[in-house]
Amino acid sequence: MLTKKQYQVLKVIDHYIKQHGYAPTYEEIASAIGVTAKGPITKYIKTLEEQGYLERMPNMARALRLKKAPPELEQNGFPLVGKIAAGKPILAFENIEQIDLNQHFSSRNKRYFLEVQGESMKDIGILPGDWVLIQSEQTANNNDIVVALVDGYEATLKKFKRNNDKTITLIPENKEMEPMTFPAHQVQIQGILVAQIRHY
Repeated sequence: MLTKKQYQVLKVIDHYIKQHGYAPTYEEIASAIGVTAKGPITKYIKTLEEQGYLERMPNMARALRLKKAPPELEQNGFPLVGKIAAGKPILAFENIEQIDLNQHFSSRNKRYFLEVQGESMKDIGILPGDWVLIQSEQTANNNDIVVALVDGYEATLKKFKRNNDKTITLIPENKEMEPMTFPAHQVQIQGILVAQIRHY
């Protein structure tokens, strides 16, 4: 299993070779992963060689090449290559990491998707057609966004609030809709929102 930095080094080398046809220098690798000295890079590369991910071509400059991809790339992962400004512009740069979707979507975590219908949560950006990832739970904390079953048959996605008088309020995030308050025994928590996917 690779450490985060080892994985970053491997991805930088792989990406650089695909772009340029030859390997980056140690200084270029260090700069790409935010390390100020090339000493640690030497250690990372030696470990990656020992684990069979890299090899050196003899008597060549920039002589590294990949022997195999890390196991993480063969699963449900996508590259995280940097940040993008949605407000004030920021400097764009590439910093390749891996987002492992398995940790979010694995069935062992008792998680499942629901497709959103209606606009009761639109003010916080949960829109019709979005997929929401739900962690199966029977309890919730105030301000969690939950899947709640009301009276045993009507499921809804709302913000959760437990009141001092032992009632439960389900709060829509839509200024045109009113919160709904029920006796606690009428509300069964089925899960908590942990992620959201939107298709364009």
